[in-house]
Amino acid sequence: MTEVQTSPAAAPAAVGPSAKKAGRPRWREATTGWLFVLPFAVLLVAFLLLPMAYAFKISLYRSTLIEGEVFALFDNYKQAIDDPLVREGVVRVLIFGLVQTPVMIGIALVAALLIDATTSRFSRFFRLAAFVPYAVPVVIGTLMWGFLYSDSIGPFSGLGIDFVSGDTVLASLGNIVTWQWAGYNMIVIYAALQGLPREIYESARIDGASEVQIALRIKTPMISSALVLATLFTIMGTLQFFTEPLILQPLNPGAVTQHYTPNVYAYNQAFSFQQYNYSAAISFLLGAVVFVGSYIFLFATRKRSALK
Repeated sequence: MTEVQTSPAAAPAAVGPSAKKAGRPRWREATTGWLFVLPFAVLLVAFLLLPMAYAFKISLYRSTLIEGEVFALFDNYKQAIDDPLVREGVVRVLIFGLVQTPVMIGIALVAALLIDATTSRFSRFFRLAAFVPYAVPVVIGTLMWGFLYSDSIGPFSGLGIDFVSGDTVLASLGNIVTWQWAGYNMIVIYAALQGLPREIYESARIDGASEVQIALRIKTPMISSALVLATLFTIMGTLQFFTEPLILQPLNPGAVTQHYTPNVYAYNQAFSFQQYNYSAAISFLLGAVVFVGSYIFLFATRKRSALK
């Protein structure tokens, strides 16, 4: 009698953990993923998308004494574009951003490079000290600087300099914003520096490069993506300039007017004059300016960074 031999291919394959995992229903994995995303999605819809949709809706209407809410389509937007106070605020914010953004990013970059080059035990203290102003709420920080700027009770009152006059208030506001946000940008840039390979620095030192040359020609070009990201966030925050001028306004209402920035103007239109429809239109126009400005910056720097 001949024996029948079974080939190895005919033997049943062993069912391992990977095969069992592959056999799980895909809907369970998808459900688990959606459960993790659900809290963020609910907050996004409830506190961002729905308020934006409502604000856009009321921006298309106009309130009248006789007929009440009347559908006006884009009349509020046309009024905002033709409003000289809106244009004045936009121009002021653009000038502020063109000066303040390079100064802030420059200070943050220099601080990050200095801390990155420091190997002493005090480097951690310097990082914390530079980041502390960001941890202070914007309102509290502005009130603190308002006390310092006061010409009656402030410590600089004897110098004879009015820090909130029409000629100096924009620079004073820029100082507050730089003090508040330079530490945050410094941490972003410093984190990018920590991810660079140290072997490159050693090779540059062997070739005779100084620390300044390493910082300018090696470190800075290699963290261009982080610089672009920090600059983008700064541009977006600058165009939405609101809290600092609103808090300093009582010190000199003639210099910091109710239309000093587009956000301040929209706020006063809504809560001082009850022009909610017009205020919503101004807000959406400002959002369009922020989007266009951010896109232009990303398009101009796309070749120098990995951001697309």
